Amino acid sequence: MWDKLALILLIIGGINWGLVGIFELDLVAWIFGGGSLLARTIYILVAISAVWCISLLFRRDDELAYNTSDR
Repeated sequence: MWDKLALILLIIGGINWGLVGIFELDLVAWIFGGGSLLARTIYILVAISAVWCISLLFRRDDELAYNTSDR
């Protein structure tokens, strides 16, 4: 469950960074207000998700297979 949540947040963050790079549009700041507590919370959650997903690089394949079949 945590792995999927972290990946979803990373996808949101990646799309947001893509929009910033291509169109200079920060969608999170636009929706929730630049510098607002909610926007900052989303940025922090995306950063925590990125740190969490680092562990995916170091997990053994059998651990990943067990976690994905544990739905």
